Amino acid sequence: MRDSGVLKKLSILCSFSILLTAVSSLQADELAEILSPEKQDIFRYQEEYNTLQSDKLKKSWIMPIRLQYRKNYTTQFTNETIDTANYSIVIDQPIFKSGGIFYSIKYADALKGATASEIRLRKREMIGNAVRILFNFKKIRLQQEKLRLQVKNDEIDIKLKSDSYESGILDSSFLDQAIIKRNADETQLLALELELEKLKNDFAFLSDKNPDKIALPRLKLLSEKNYKSEHLQLRSDKLHAEEKQYLSKMTWAQYLPEVSVQGQYIKGDLNPLFNNPILRDEYTNYSVTVSMPLNINSLTDIEAAKVAYMQAATEVIDQERRVDLEYQTILNSLRIINKKIALDHKDEKLYKRLYIVTKNLEKAGEKTSYDTALMYNSFEIKKLDQKIHKIDKQLQLLSLYIKVNSVF
Repeated sequence: MRDSGVLKKLSILCSFSILLTAVSSLQADELAEILSPEKQDIFRYQEEYNTLQSDKLKKSWIMPIRLQYRKNYTTQFTNETIDTANYSIVIDQPIFKSGGIFYSIKYADALKGATASEIRLRKREMIGNAVRILFNFKKIRLQQEKLRLQVKNDEIDIKLKSDSYESGILDSSFLDQAIIKRNADETQLLALELELEKLKNDFAFLSDKNPDKIALPRLKLLSEKNYKSEHLQLRSDKLHAEEKQYLSKMTWAQYLPEVSVQGQYIKGDLNPLFNNPILRDEYTNYSVTVSMPLNINSLTDIEAAKVAYMQAATEVIDQERRVDLEYQTILNSLRIINKKIALDHKDEKLYKRLYIVTKNLEKAGEKTSYDTALMYNSFEIKKLDQKIHKIDKQLQLLSLYIKVNSVF
């Protein structure tokens, strides 16, 4: 009962210490250098392209100025071929589109932000995958160390049971089970070696760094408020909903009155047919146009854009619920892992005490060196279990890290 109370206190203390750690010294881009230069360049080009496309879209309402040069030839006159030349500058620019110009600029900004968040998320996920490989790399190394200790215990167990079998104390089935366990542990060691090689290959695809020389980060828990406010997918969904809202207003505005101005500057040769002293070879034309399209599909088009916005807004609500569940799931996982660490810590203390007792009994001649080695190996195994579970905690925290824009 006393041990159970201590275990409970340890578990609560571990959980409390994690919840208090709402900040992290690890900033958002500190691990970006882990990616190969080619991978970094790809994301940089994507970000630059998104910025340029957004700038282009923001100015799309500004119509181009048309420059034109024309050379005309006519054989209408009987005595010669007459040629005339002129050049012109033509402007046809809408200056009022019932709010459509304003909403088109806002639409471009929202689309840029949504795309930027998606690019950022893909980059964070790639960085996270590289870091996850490093964590698993270290975890496998610890598991290998643990299995080697287990194999040593298996060998001692086989030795002791072999002696007992030869003395007629044990049945052969006990010895067979010990041999089978040793073989299973050695087979698992080989499987871990293969897994380690696969991780090396996967890491090489993402980074040109040596995984053995990269220091692992120490991730800490984000507060729920920061996790939600910095969540890249949620931010992208909100901006997409905003984008759909502005697109809906743009769709509505395109069926309302529009005011445009037209201007034309012309300089060129006069046609001999109109050789009149009141005509000029250099002049301007200008006009104002008010127009409004009448389209049978206008109401349907406006309604469809509105429905698309309503869908996007609903998806934001759904994503917020998903983000809340993600965070609570991670908290629950961390709580369970903390309990495992507390149990490992309790077992470590127990095996440490048994090791000391067994070592003293060995000196007194009541235990063998095999008994002492078994206890020592079991003691070391429990220390390794704690390290393995601490990496499991980091992997859980990493699943939060890769989804946010900044880590506080």
